[in-house]
Amino acid sequence: MSQYDLTDPEWRVIEPLLPNKPRGVPRVDDRRVLNGIFWVLRSGAPWRDVPQRYGPYTTCYNRFRRWMIAGIWDSLMDVIASASHDRITMIDGTSIRVHHSAATLRADHPDRCLGRSRGGLTTKIHALTDGKGLPIKIAITLGHAHDLTAASELLDNLPSGAMLLADKAYDANWLRSKLRAERSWANIPPKSNRKEPIVFSPWLYKKRNLIERFFNKLKYYRRVATRYDKLGMTFLAMTKLACIRIVLRHNESTA
Repeated sequence: MSQYDLTDPEWRVIEPLLPNKPRGVPRVDDRRVLNGIFWVLRSGAPWRDVPQRYGPYTTCYNRFRRWMIAGIWDSLMDVIASASHDRITMIDGTSIRVHHSAATLRADHPDRCLGRSRGGLTTKIHALTDGKGLPIKIAITLGHAHDLTAASELLDNLPSGAMLLADKAYDANWLRSKLRAERSWANIPPKSNRKEPIVFSPWLYKKRNLIERFFNKLKYYRRVATRYDKLGMTFLAMTKLACIRIVLRHNESTA
């Protein structure tokens, strides 16, 4: 058993969430194929290098792509993240460098999702996590996009009474108004040019380091730490798979 493979407790959680196939030719063993997909995710290797113990690499790739298009990875992420009922949430973003093999699409391709920033071609991952630093929602944008670009999408349906922790980049009047309308609160340090006083707790703000730790764990997965995928939807699916694995491993270690 490889260190990247699903453990028995992880498999017991994820197996009931997989789609059924009551008719036709039975699918190749789901656990074996998923282990092959997670091997690519963790190692960052090309699909052609998938070890033989996981079966043909084409089976792993085709399963990953079919389930991505069908929204299976999105559903898994939503179900696993919905188990969190923490009232404290955190939002932030991190830039990911793009490998030259992922930058070959036309500049006007609708799903290129590449921007140019200080580090060259990059894609930015935006994350909303709970108070334990576990992911709730994920989005991607161009690498040079402002952190606020994906904030509206990530903060939709925030539970009433939630407390949002974020850095100064999120100190915007519209964001604070949105949270107040949803009966939530923002603990965001004010920018130096803000004139009206803002209530801010430095003590509570210290918990925000947990989302930085989440990004650190996310980049253990080499397929996320460097973007090798040409399409934005493929890179987003890989990122969500890494998030699923982070939550599963956390739940197993704290069970």
